[in-house]
Amino acid sequence: MLSLRAVLQWSFTFYRVVFNMITRNYWLMKSEPDVFGISDLKNAPNQTTMWEGVRNYEARNFMRDKMQIGDGVLFYHSNATPPGIVGTAIISSDTYPDPTQFNPDSDYFDPKSTEEKPRWFLVNVTFMSIFNRLITREELQSHPILSEMMLFKRNRLSITPVSEEEWNSIHKLLEE
Repeated sequence: MLSLRAVLQWSFTFYRVVFNMITRNYWLMKSEPDVFGISDLKNAPNQTTMWEGVRNYEARNFMRDKMQIGDGVLFYHSNATPPGIVGTAIISSDTYPDPTQFNPDSDYFDPKSTEEKPRWFLVNVTFMSIFNRLITREELQSHPILSEMMLFKRNRLSITPVSEEEWNSIHKLLEE
């Protein structure tokens, strides 16, 4: 039998996820396929990974301040030939400090970061789907709605917001 506390925690989590699905945000998250591609996410334990190593303040702020459990993610293969969107994922955790910033052996170590005052944060990302085809950067640029994506305005960012209209337009492209 479940305790009252367990029932309340489950209820709170359930309603929070439902609320977040109603107020859902969408994101484009870039990764190099030879470092960590969508297949790696699909094959990860529980099809989930920490989105570690983000060392850009604007991208960090998106994760720390805006991302919520249930937000949709477009998984973008960067530094690929050709680059483009290959599938979807979902934000599956609250934001928490990126543990790699504290590890001197990590490529993402930050000597100015402390556990009391972390600088870098991350979220967990869970696999949802691999698209039946690549939606190339070129295809996005040629589309009247998608050519205005922040991807093209802030090209160096590894994480950018995506509007609901852009999210829906990308999924409509897959139906064509």
